[in-house]
Amino acid sequence: MGGFVGGWVALVGGGPGRADLITVRGLRLLRIADVVVVDRLAPRELLAETRPGSEIVDAGKAPHGHNLTQDEINAVIVDRASRGLGVVRLKGGDPFVFGRGGEEALACAAAGLPCEIVPGVTSAVAVPALAGIPVTHRGVTQDVTIVSGHVDPSHPGSTVDWDALATGPGTIVVLMGVTALAGVSRELLKRGRPADTPSAVIHAGGTPDETVVVGPLSEIATRAAEAHIASPAVIVVGEVVALRDRLLDGHLAARTALAAHTHPHRH
Repeated sequence: MGGFVGGWVALVGGGPGRADLITVRGLRLLRIADVVVVDRLAPRELLAETRPGSEIVDAGKAPHGHNLTQDEINAVIVDRASRGLGVVRLKGGDPFVFGRGGEEALACAAAGLPCEIVPGVTSAVAVPALAGIPVTHRGVTQDVTIVSGHVDPSHPGSTVDWDALATGPGTIVVLMGVTALAGVSRELLKRGRPADTPSAVIHAGGTPDETVVVGPLSEIATRAAEAHIASPAVIVVGEVVALRDRLLDGHLAARTALAAHTHPHRH
């Protein structure tokens, strides 16, 4: 941490689920941390990289069943760093993409603690890519919008411009939207998105449990329910989904061939 003497905090994005997709910087800090505060969706295999004797705090944050509230997480981070310890807050994806990393960074700032942000590979882009879906593609779409499905589109607290999303040609990526998938699909259709728009729901992207369901927007919620798709999952709506059939075979073949040579290991 730049030679800083005393406590420090690093908000580390662990990537989309595979342990070997964390950044080099994130892995280095994880290996020297005194305390690791870990989320449910962070790659748990990475905990094997922590140094002997380090404290592991399981923040949990499962849907509707948090181990710790956000205020409690902030308090743990501030408490440990204030004692002079090095704290890594290990999160899934990227800390600043629906990860509440901004709140944790503000808590550190209020306590006068040094806090480094270590970007991670966000699942909004990586999970579709690992499933053979590019979120942008020349001649198909030049824009992609990432939205949270945590708030139902019909809820007055939703800040998403669903009219713009429905009528535009861009790719829509929805995170935390499995339970709201029927509502999201219905809202997009009602506001003008064509019923035959290619769509996909990807569960546990990039892991051995990966499940991908594809279909037209008008049917995707039903197909996902029939396949018992659960969180964590990423929803993709847009013409780029149609590229999957052409890209997938080569992508999976390469991933299988290289897998034996790319597992993370200690140095």
